[in-house]
Amino acid sequence: MKAKKILFLLFLLLLVVVCGYYFYPEKKLPAGVQIDSLVATKSAHELQAYSKGKFMKRYYISLGKQPVGAKETEGDNKTPEGKYFIYDKNPNSDYHKNLGVSYPDSLDVAKAAKMGTSAGGDIKIHGLRNGMGFIGKFQRWTNWTAGCMAVTNTEIDELYDAVKVGTPIEIKP
Repeated sequence: MKAKKILFLLFLLLLVVVCGYYFYPEKKLPAGVQIDSLVATKSAHELQAYSKGKFMKRYYISLGKQPVGAKETEGDNKTPEGKYFIYDKNPNSDYHKNLGVSYPDSLDVAKAAKMGTSAGGDIKIHGLRNGMGFIGKFQRWTNWTAGCMAVTNTEIDELYDAVKVGTPIEIKP
């Protein structure tokens, strides 16, 4: 009987912690801020946003299913590494909204061609698959994309409004 009570209390504690994580509000970008630089650090699973050289916010991201190493070929499920820029904004994405990353550049294409394959492409910073937004911050617990960087729907809404096409993004190992 005592063991059941302890298990019940542990379960209750776990439930409180998980709910606290899910519902705890995160810092928002200040209203009207224009993000002019992004830096993703894959090993830390974070995307940092800067305005006029000043750090503004850290977003925790999910990566491609194979997060270690730079993207080399189409279908390798890796997130690229290098210096790119935001080339597109899509409000009607299958993943809520997205910001298009300019991968592959000419060096990526040449490297893949030497290997006799395609470099791939269609790399985005995006939200959650439409209809799955309720997952929220729990999406951070695993690398689940095909090479993109994923944030919550609330976070992509914020980035979508604050980032212009042409904004540089550096993706570090």
